Formats: sequence, structure tokens, C-alpha cells
Amino acid sequence: MPKATATATAIAIANGASSLDARDISAWFGGRKVLDRVSLTMPGGQVTALIGPSGCGKSTFLRILNRMHELIPGAELAGEVLLDGEDVYARGRRLTDARRRIGMVFQKPNPFPAMSVYDNVTAGLKLTGVRASVDEKDDLVEECLTKAGLWKEVRDRLRQPGGALSGGQQQRLCIARSLAVRPKILLMDEPCSALDPTSTRRIEETIRELADEVTIVIVTHNMQQAARVSDQCAFFLAEQGTPGRIVEHGPTEAMFSTPTDPRTSDYVEGRFG
Repeated sequence: MPKATATATAIAIANGASSLDARDISAWFGGRKVLDRVSLTMPGGQVTALIGPSGCGKSTFLRILNRMHELIPGAELAGEVLLDGEDVYARGRRLTDARRRIGMVFQKPNPFPAMSVYDNVTAGLKLTGVRASVDEKDDLVEECLTKAGLWKEVRDRLRQPGGALSGGQQQRLCIARSLAVRPKILLMDEPCSALDPTSTRRIEETIRELADEVTIVIVTHNMQQAARVSDQCAFFLAEQGTPGRIVEHGPTEAMFSTPTDPRTSDYVEGRFG
């Protein structure tokens, strides 16, 4: 890990950054097994990138981390997801609590299009039952838009519809909306796949800045992006119709320069996938 990144991670942990630990996760859709005993620790204050070809279970694994998988008809799972040692699937654990603590940014920007930029950011407060004064909301909107790298661009347009923003701005608005409920973990499912290079660069800068206080897990098919933004990588693979598994995981620099499995080397160097 680069010295600067290691220092940022130490600060994040000191500030209470949370870790996420998936243990023996298996998943099924309608009886078809798509993940087989996947275990992965996602350390506090780090960016973990999930890489691998399409169809190997990366996005399914991501959805399991904040209990979205269980909402799909016919979906089943086994295993544990521990947030700071507590199982988010434990009996009696509220779904809304898991969603508040483990936020999600999707592949396609999904702001509430007719809702103002301001109201988009504060929407999560109402959904999670958090009460705030007008002044508190004003401060929160500025704080979250600043963290998402969007404040300077929209501070004079807060009452305009979120759907009027560009694609890259909409994605950063979605990040700001996720941050407003103070998540411990932020999951990102290919957040830059539909964006232009300039917007992608801004999102990547935001990811690196947020990692000082929020633990991030990102699915990406862009190997250059994984190398730029992540501290560790997990390489998923599903071979010849078998369920997805993690072939190898570790520090990003090592995964890209000296992987232990030849399949990892072939994938990161673009020989398949």
C-alpha cells in the first residue's frame, strides 16, 4: 500500500471507519447457484474493488452486502455479513437499519428527476425517520454536495430538478444523497460505466477523498480504474457454468504486478473477460 494511502487508512480507522466482513456467502436465483462460499474482508478506511468478467457474481455479492438480494423473487443466500462484527442479517435486525449504514450507488444515476437537487440530498432523512431543522438540512446539503465534488457546480441551482443535471452530475448527486444518512459503508456498482472521461475522473477523485471516512466497495470492469482508486482487489470468476468464486484477493498493487494465480494475470492484462 502506498505510504499516503496507508496514512489515510490509519486516520480513517482512528476516526471510526467501519469494516465489512463477508463469510461463506453462497447465493441462488430460482435454485441456480450463482455464488459459492465467498469470503472477503473489506477493511475500514479502504477502497475494495471487485473485478472479474460479466456473470461471475460481483454485483450479486454487492447487493447481498446491504440486503438487496433478498428482495428479488426466488433469491436465496447463505452465510454472514458482519458490519463491525454484527451480522446485518441477524434475526430482528431491521432492513432500514442495514440500508442506512450500508449505502448504495448504482450503475445508472437514479436521482428523483422531478425533485430538486436540495430535496434529493435530504430525501434519505425522511425515509430513515431522521428529523432535522431547516438550518441543519442546509448545512447537510452543502456538506454532502461538497464531499461529492458537486457543491460549486450546483450551489446556485439547488431548487432546480435533479433530473436537469448532466449524467456525471446526477451520479455525484446520488453519492451526496447516500452520504446524507451518514453511512458506514458505501457500495458502488460500476458507478462510472455510463459516464464520459471527465465525469469519470471526478467520480474517482470523490472516491479517493471519501475513503478517508467511509469504507467503499466498488464493482468495476475497468482495470485502470481499479488500479487508480482501490487499495485492495478481489478477483471473481465463474468457470464453465460453475458458481462465482473469488480466485484471488489482496493489495491492488500486488494483484496487478505479481498475482499468484495465472488466471488473475490473464484477466488484469486483458487476455480474457
